[in-house]
Amino acid sequence: MTFDRRARAAKGAARTLATASRATKDAALHAMAVRLLDAQEAILAANAADVAAAEASGTTRALIDRLRLTPERLGAMADGLRQLAGLPDPVGDVVRGWTNPNGVSVRQVRVPFGVVGIIYEARPNVTADAAGIALKSGNAALLRGSSSTLASNRAIMVALREGVADAGLPEDAVQLVEGDRSVTAEMMAARGLVDVLIPRGGAGLINAVVEGSKVPVIETGTGNCHLFVDASADQDMALDILLNAKVQRPSVCNALETLLVHADAAPTFLPRALAALADAGVTVHGTDAVRSYSDAVLPAREDEFDEEYLSLDLAAAVVDDLDAAIEHIREHTTGHSETIVTSDLVAADRFVAEVDAAAVLVNASSRFVDGGEFGFGAEIGISTQKLHARGPMALPEMTSTKYVVTGRGQTRA
Repeated sequence: MTFDRRARAAKGAARTLATASRATKDAALHAMAVRLLDAQEAILAANAADVAAAEASGTTRALIDRLRLTPERLGAMADGLRQLAGLPDPVGDVVRGWTNPNGVSVRQVRVPFGVVGIIYEARPNVTADAAGIALKSGNAALLRGSSSTLASNRAIMVALREGVADAGLPEDAVQLVEGDRSVTAEMMAARGLVDVLIPRGGAGLINAVVEGSKVPVIETGTGNCHLFVDASADQDMALDILLNAKVQRPSVCNALETLLVHADAAPTFLPRALAALADAGVTVHGTDAVRSYSDAVLPAREDEFDEEYLSLDLAAAVVDDLDAAIEHIREHTTGHSETIVTSDLVAADRFVAEVDAAAVLVNASSRFVDGGEFGFGAEIGISTQKLHARGPMALPEMTSTKYVVTGRGQTRA
């Protein structure tokens, strides 16, 4: 099927979804979860083929981790769909409303976008997450995954479409877009058929979509996430947060990539931190000040402080004070998630006020910056832009609004 036909079919499905009841959409989400688990054998076999091809082509361990599905991860995908069914339906919510002196009432109401195109890399779980979030928020989804996940995505999409049909909704509410790079160009040019595009992946993909699309784009960003250990930090707490943020799952965008340590804390904190990071298999790329505490630290190039490693690598520097930490973050941040560990309330308040990011954390791991951890359920991505949506994008962020004006025959003077 050509992309134009797919997009027009999605447009028709979107009209049905826009007026579907919450009960119908929730039934579809539960059916999609059931169909996913019923198809586990086929999905995992398809994924194993994708993983084998990626390994044979020399794909990095971080990307293979993103690509790989297990029974546990597939179960989590199904759980995510069920959790979405339990969340409030944003469509029809009144954002604000009032009655003017002339008796005319005005309400701002949440409505679906219509057709949402999502272009993403490597992670087949996004196929289920994106389809579920789009459907719950009343949108049809055109999903363009990467070639490295094609077999996995095909198997997942078969199951999802069966679930949608089981609930009496049009299968074309969720579609996988296949083809060469020209199809991606068609998606980006399909203004009028696609209402919004969301890129989810590395900097190259995001920049290509933002710069080349004629369709409005909600930009999800890369995560060069920093942790600043202040002079007053509880160093046991700082060490726990450091290891969790870097090691718990290094291949995701909210994992830690840069460690900054106050000069007054460095003599006691860095020896412990570097030893613990080495034990966890982390390679530290540090400035001369950091390297003075361990021969295992590699010299850090200046460009490494702009790096999103997505691996067990970490850039590290010693900074003179809070001002220097904030200045370093301002220069190198991607605006995703930035953390301070401190016992100084004034320092915490300054960090929160002066660091410009979608999420700022005080004494907590950046791994919490996630729709599920925030209580939103599955997310479509984490937006680092400042218009429409910022931070984890859940159901409300997948809607627009319209104004409903109700009168009793009033006319304007």
